[in-house]
Parts: sequence; structure tokens; C-alpha cells
Amino acid sequence: MSILKIAIQKSGRLNEDSIQILKDCGISINNGNDQLKTTASNFPLEVYYLRNSDIPQYLLDGVVDVAIVGDNLLIEKGQNIVVAEKLGFSKCRVSVAVPKTFNYNSIKDLNGLNVATSYPNTVLNYFKSKGVTVDIHQISGSVEIAPNIGLSDAIVDIVSSGSTLFKNNLKEVEVILKSEAVLAVSPKISKDSEQVLEKLLFRIQSVLRARKSKYILMNVPNDKIQKVSNILPVLKSPTIMPLAEEGWSSLHSVIDEEKFWEVIDQLKLAGAEGILICPIEKIVL
Repeated sequence: MSILKIAIQKSGRLNEDSIQILKDCGISINNGNDQLKTTASNFPLEVYYLRNSDIPQYLLDGVVDVAIVGDNLLIEKGQNIVVAEKLGFSKCRVSVAVPKTFNYNSIKDLNGLNVATSYPNTVLNYFKSKGVTVDIHQISGSVEIAPNIGLSDAIVDIVSSGSTLFKNNLKEVEVILKSEAVLAVSPKISKDSEQVLEKLLFRIQSVLRARKSKYILMNVPNDKIQKVSNILPVLKSPTIMPLAEEGWSSLHSVIDEEKFWEVIDQLKLAGAEGILICPIEKIVL
């Protein structure tokens, strides 16, 4: 079987989340310090630890078959790269920020001004779509310091919590796009590697379903089982087991964690008691 070559960020939060999802998929890899490449011991996977900004080009050149990367980077550098799966972690946004003292009313206020960013293509396309002309100062890192040293009037950078902007006396004024980690595929991937990718995707999708879902158990009077079952959004139908106490049953199901809070009051009013919520490791459909 062919070995699938996957690139992940060399360091940082995206690295940690990427390693974790591979481990959750049952793939054993050694992610020791200063490693540039390693091979999984129990799956045909070779992991490349690369600089984040270099990953799109490695995909385009076919050096790696797939990569876990922020889709904001693909928008900037990898327009011909297909996304096989959105992974739901490392969520952030690419935003415009200005000094707190800047009297900002609309994007038009930045017309003719200097903008520092690590995403020149994304920025130019955005401002062009708004009919605004700006001068771009491309910076590799620490973009948020640019207005403080007089290099730019505004910045466009990745924002997660906004704490870095706050520390540098900046305020977020526009969101250009929202981003998350994705599994991206090289346009040059071979047929043999595609077969391994299908196996990896199957595992990843099982893990992602489990992360969004919870196992729910509750005690329900037998004459209320149908009413409670109708409330639950389930995969197919709940599992029902009789309790030692006559007239009662234990109802088991899987529920979207977010939907649970929408229906909890309905479940209680319908007669459910002793409701337990448990994590799920994998869901295979």
C-alpha cells in the first residue's frame, strides 16, 4: 500500500490540534522536538512538519499529498487546492484592525492609507471589492506592532480572542473572512495515495461526528417513551431497556451537544428523569 504524505504546522496551536486528531484516529506518531519528518507505526502515513506559510506550495508541487492547514492560508496561496474536510478546530478570523484612537466609521476611511499584513493577496482582493485603494506593507510576523512604530495606519491579521490586538492598543473593525483548519489535498496526489486518503477520511469523519455528539441516558415512564423519543433528534431510534422498577425504562440515544440544551426542558416536561450525558470517542456510520 502507498504511503500518504501529510504536512502539518511545525509548531503552535495548529500543530497541537493536528497531532491530536491523528491520535484520535488511532494513528501512532512520534512528534518529538525538532523533527521534520516521521512515519506512523500503525498506518501508512508519513508526517512532514513544515512552516505554515510553506504548506500550500508543498501541496501545489506534489511534495506532500495532503495537509492540515488553515483555509485562510489556502485563500491566500493555494487557490487550486481542494478541501477534503473541514476539521472544526483552530477557528479564527482575518480582520482589519486600527489604533483605538482612530475615528473609524467605515472601510472607506482607510482609502489611500497604509495597511500592514501577512496576507497581501487576500487584503488587496478585499479592498478592491470595496472600492478602496490601500498601500500594502507585507510583514512576515508581529503585524500588530506596525501601527505603533509608524509603519502602517492599519493592519489585517488573524484574530482569535482579540487579546493581542488589545495589548497593542488596536481595535477590530472589519472581518474579512472566517477560517478554520481543513484537510487540503494536493492536485498531484496519486491514485494509490487517494486510496489511503479515503481510509484516513473515514477515521477523521468518525472522530468529528463524535466530537459534536454526546451519549444520552435517561429514565422514562413506559407510557412516556414515545413522547420523549419524539423530542430526541437521534441517529435512528433510541435504545430502550427495562428498569428493575416496574413501569420504567432506561432510554439511550445519541444527541448533538448543542441541541441538547435546546430540548432539555422539553425532555423533563415529557417525563424524563436522571438524565446523564457522556462523551463519545467515535461514531461510525
